[in-house]
Amino acid sequence: MTTSTGADLDPAIDYVLVGDIGGTNARFALADISARPVLHAEKSLPTSGYASLQHAAEVYLAQLCIKPKRAAIAVAAPVSADAIHLTNRAWSFSQAELKAALRLDELNILNDFGAVAFAVPALAESEREFLYGPVRPLQAPVTVLGPGTGLGMAMLVQDRHLRWNVQETEGGHVSFAPLSDEEQLIERWLNARFGRTSNERLLCGAGLSHIDAALAGAERPSLQAGLEKLRDPAQIVQRALAGHDISARRTLARFCAVLGSVCGDAALMHGARTLMIAGGIVPRFIPFLKTSGFRERFLSKGRFAAYLEHVAIYVITHPNPGLLGAAISLQSADCQA
Repeated sequence: MTTSTGADLDPAIDYVLVGDIGGTNARFALADISARPVLHAEKSLPTSGYASLQHAAEVYLAQLCIKPKRAAIAVAAPVSADAIHLTNRAWSFSQAELKAALRLDELNILNDFGAVAFAVPALAESEREFLYGPVRPLQAPVTVLGPGTGLGMAMLVQDRHLRWNVQETEGGHVSFAPLSDEEQLIERWLNARFGRTSNERLLCGAGLSHIDAALAGAERPSLQAGLEKLRDPAQIVQRALAGHDISARRTLARFCAVLGSVCGDAALMHGARTLMIAGGIVPRFIPFLKTSGFRERFLSKGRFAAYLEHVAIYVITHPNPGLLGAAISLQSADCQA
């Protein structure tokens, strides 16, 4: 899969609009899906700057000389009815109304991690980094999860004809299970503020800030009382990797340990033979992840530690797997038509 700018758009090609809409960014591109998908005119817009998905899509399309008639848009939300409500952004829309407003003949709305799952079989070796487990061709079932603005999760399976099928899930919202005094402290801090602690409350961008504040609260009462602003997650990662901020390293280490536990749980629930970590956060600190408690916590499942040793684990490093997967979802629909 390759990408390009919009300067080389060919009017003879029947491009489709693809989108990947999260809580922070709305990513768009045009895709040529006549063969292996090629993305053109990629653009990322901050969701905070637009009133709605329709507004952001119209701004993107206004810059192009080609107006696609088909679209696949991945959203960070459950997709089970015409009305869609984003989980981590105050955007809502009707699929039918969006289709009409953008003058589309076909609109496919899918979950954002469902789109990432569609992309997994198409990833080149250079678009994923191996972490642990056996080195072998992609083997199903595949668990796909990852921290970004939220914590997405999906499952990829094959039918008897070896065709790949995606099962979208909301597994990131299951309850957090603390395994140490430190994690119980974090859970109490989060429960006091949100009433319930899901895995997503820790394993996302804001989760890094939550962990950092909870661990620092005992030493800094003003933070515990809410009188200080939470640290920016990007700053926490940066300072942890620089090595001179002990509290930031402690935060990132705890984040990696919890991620290991959640990945192990998800692999067991899915019967996974492959686990793919996606999202915008983990690719920033893969070397740190490898030296953290991730692997130990992933395997710390009692009698099933040996089973999990045979799960191949990767980090997806492709810059926009959601856009790629959205394009592939339209190809898949064409094949099934």
